[in-house]
This record gives sequence, structure tokens and C-alpha cells, in this order.
Amino acid sequence: MGKLFSITLSLLLLFQSFNLDMVDLAQLDDFLTHAQFHKQKYGDNLFVFISKHYGELKTQHDLEHREEHQDHEELPFNHHTCSHFASAFVLGGADFTIPKTLQVADIASNFFYQESYCQLEKSDIFQPPKTT
Repeated sequence: MGKLFSITLSLLLLFQSFNLDMVDLAQLDDFLTHAQFHKQKYGDNLFVFISKHYGELKTQHDLEHREEHQDHEELPFNHHTCSHFASAFVLGGADFTIPKTLQVADIASNFFYQESYCQLEKSDIFQPPKTT
């Protein structure tokens, strides 16, 4: 059971690293039906369809077929990701000095540590075996 869980979690992380979501997998049916529509209406094969929706022909296809815009939004792998990173840096930082505190004089302590166990290393049980 643990191995199955580990494999499933690993596959989930792999899909997410490819920027694949479960929504994209659910929209594969829309992808196939829209590809079938392009094959029937325009005679496009799969590679031309992918080029029209994800490749170099995308802008031209979007301009020519605005009536299919709603269908194009429902295709998988069509989301845009944007990540912002905030980085802060200081060009001329002020010198902050920490005032030195006086060292506290060592006062005679009232605590003396006493060992509460016997010396185990002197016991015969922890010594190497001896030949006789």
C-alpha cells in the first residue's frame, strides 16, 4: 500500500512539474472532439490541428476563426502561467553598530554538578575479550 501511494504521489508531482493539471486531463475529451471537428470541416490532420492551436499558426487561426473562440478556451494546455519574484536589495545600507555590553563578572555559583551514575567503562562487560 505504501509503494502504491508513493508511486501515485510521484506521478502527481511529475505531472505538476510539466505544468499539467487534472483539469487538462479532464479536457482531453474536448481536445479530441475539436480535433475531429477540424478534420471534418477543414481537413486538418493532428499535426496541423496542434500547430493551429498551440504552434506557429495559432495567431492566424485565431484571427480567421473568431466564432470558435469559446471552443478554443476549453482546450487543455491553454492556460498561461505567470510567476512573480520579488527581490529586495539595498544599495547604500547604513552602518548599524551594536553597542557593546559590559561583561558580567563571574560570581561564585551555588551549583555544583555531581555525577549521578557509576563509571560503566570500568565494568568487565564493556572490555574486549581476553585470551587465557
